[in-house]
Amino acid sequence: MRDFFEGIQTIFEDYLFAPFNELANMELNNWWLANLVNWIFIIIAFAAFIYWMKQLKKVNDRNEEKRETSAHSFLN
Repeated sequence: MRDFFEGIQTIFEDYLFAPFNELANMELNNWWLANLVNWIFIIIAFAAFIYWMKQLKKVNDRNEEKRETSAHSFLN
């Protein structure tokens, strides 16, 4: 049973996390390139935020939302 868990450990440490270990080693030379994954996630989140705001503006401009205080049953 111990060999099974050590095999899982080997898969993750030696193969699956290898790109992240390389990025950690690269940080000493180039901080921007080492944080490339973070920058990609920030750009994706920013693009999603802009898209969502545009969609909310479209709904707001069409005036589809009920705005009276009794629009929701828990506000009665």
